[in-house]
Amino acid sequence: QVQLVESGGGLVQAGGSLRLSCAASRRTFSTYDMGWFRQAPGKEREFVACISWSGGSTYYADSVKGRFTISRDNAKTTVWLQMNSVKPEDTAVYYCAAKTPYSGSYYRPATYAGWGQGTQVTVSS
Repeated sequence: QVQLVESGGGLVQAGGSLRLSCAASRRTFSTYDMGWFRQAPGKEREFVACISWSGGSTYYADSVKGRFTISRDNAKTTVWLQMNSVKPEDTAVYYCAAKTPYSGSYYRPATYAGWGQGTQVTVSS
């Protein structure tokens, strides 16, 4: 199972930008679809974005479409989430996760087998 470590979270003002990184431990990283999820206090974990194993397909939640961009570099075994025009409602712990391609819905947390420990993002108004 792939080990994942997120970084890049922090405090940012509304309208600003932040770039999250997720480093994977295994060379088999390139065989996994990768997703970003977030969880705010008192709320369920929700889908943010997903990128296919090849990087050829990306998917976004409606709430972040046009503001966030997911990307990956399989040689560096890293996936990123570029967050632009952030809003206070983007405040949450952000997690990256790995899933086997064609194994289920990309927006369901239960589809993902490996998770990082999360990184806190706080957007001030």
